[in-house]
Amino acid sequence: MTLSPRDPIPTPFPDSIAPQAIAIRDAVHDLAHQSQDSVAETLALLRLLEGLHREICLSSFQNLLPRNRQHLYALLREIESKGGWPYIPRMTLRSILQSLDAETYGESQAPDTPPT
Repeated sequence: MTLSPRDPIPTPFPDSIAPQAIAIRDAVHDLAHQSQDSVAETLALLRLLEGLHREICLSSFQNLLPRNRQHLYALLREIESKGGWPYIPRMTLRSILQSLDAETYGESQAPDTPPT
């Protein structure tokens, strides 16, 4: 699997942090490229990113959440206009098994049907 080219950061950053955000994106992209042949290294990178996401949410973001309805409404409008809520999806065991089934049985044969 090849990595996609470096796209612009999807959420507009204030000018004060945009260069740092771009540097972080580029560093993570470089690490992903360096580890693309190692599932263990790629998994470690994903765990790091998930941990950072959780840490930022718990230590900084939650303290900044609105305390009244008007501020909540303003935040929700901001989130909606700038690309939605940040989310880091996890692969489920089921999706990994489906991927294995597709490789084992081929795309044209259903996984419930034994190979002929």
